Amino acid sequence: MSLQFAYWAPNVSGGLVISNIEQRTGWSFEDNKRYAQVAEEAGFDYVLLQTRFLASYGAEKQLEATALAAGLASVTSKLNIITAILPGLWHPGVMAKIISTIDHISNGRVSVNIVSGWFKGEFQAYGLPWLDHDERYRRSEEFIQVLRELWTKEIANYQGDFYRIHDAPLKPKPVTQPLVFQGGNSIAAKEMASRVSDVYFMNGNSIENIKQQIDEVRELAKLQGRTVKFGVNGFVIVRETEQEAQQVLRDIIAHADDEAVEGFKSQVKFAGKASPQGNGMWANSSFEDLVQYNDGFRTKLIGTAEQVADRIIELKKVGVDIVLTGFLHYEEEIQAFGEQVLPLVRKKEEQLSKAAIR
Repeated sequence: MSLQFAYWAPNVSGGLVISNIEQRTGWSFEDNKRYAQVAEEAGFDYVLLQTRFLASYGAEKQLEATALAAGLASVTSKLNIITAILPGLWHPGVMAKIISTIDHISNGRVSVNIVSGWFKGEFQAYGLPWLDHDERYRRSEEFIQVLRELWTKEIANYQGDFYRIHDAPLKPKPVTQPLVFQGGNSIAAKEMASRVSDVYFMNGNSIENIKQQIDEVRELAKLQGRTVKFGVNGFVIVRETEQEAQQVLRDIIAHADDEAVEGFKSQVKFAGKASPQGNGMWANSSFEDLVQYNDGFRTKLIGTAEQVADRIIELKKVGVDIVLTGFLHYEEEIQAFGEQVLPLVRKKEEQLSKAAIR
């Protein structure tokens, strides 16, 4: 099966790196509309909208993800729009209705990314309780179960520890059942993915560590009689030479917003250590890693178009299904990725397939 490609929507200000380096990347609806239309033509399959309610990692302004998803659904024709959702700030019954509506606007092109939450400040600001780490994942699992009950049952009922619905209808149903994405690095996150999620997103990492995560979640899903697909985050820097690409990376880090990175680091380290195993997302991330706030540099999609395509094929070999990308200068680099990298990936995939048949 061919690899699929997604990109992070920059629906929060500040771009995709926590750096004062120039980023020709806007956060407005008009900017995101333009990027989505360019990405469609470039050959991308998905766009992932971030969910933020408070400023973090320098993101002072935020467009709400589901509202933006509805807007992008009306101005695109091919992209699947993944909207991130934060249980605790939403009720799943309300969200089931919103997503079904966006599904109709898009004619079946919406998915959800269930984010269990790492930013305690958001919950405190809105007067909501902050749950222990594993409890946040239990709530997310119930949230997903309620979504699916409402999307598939004529009359939905659910009795859980966090949510209860009684003889609840939902009409119209989605045109296409939305896919459920999720992330997380803890045992609770992996077990949840094995039970209820369609796609497990991973932060950027080495090939070896990505393979280890995939193998673990795949085995857990097998015990549940299920299969899960896998996506990985990678920040893309493609230049004419490897030296140029590496210099861009050095410049990004050299101009890092130290205060914002340290603030983000303290928040996510706290969240990572909150898991019983102390190995949540970002548990092993360095300052340099966190300049791209989902560890995108660690995936090493940095170099010439050929080098980046080769690296993407290595990701495919260990079981990655979707490559989630971020860029420094959005419009021009999304287009360049489609023109320079994607054709090479497709060619290398074909060669890989032929080699496997022999």
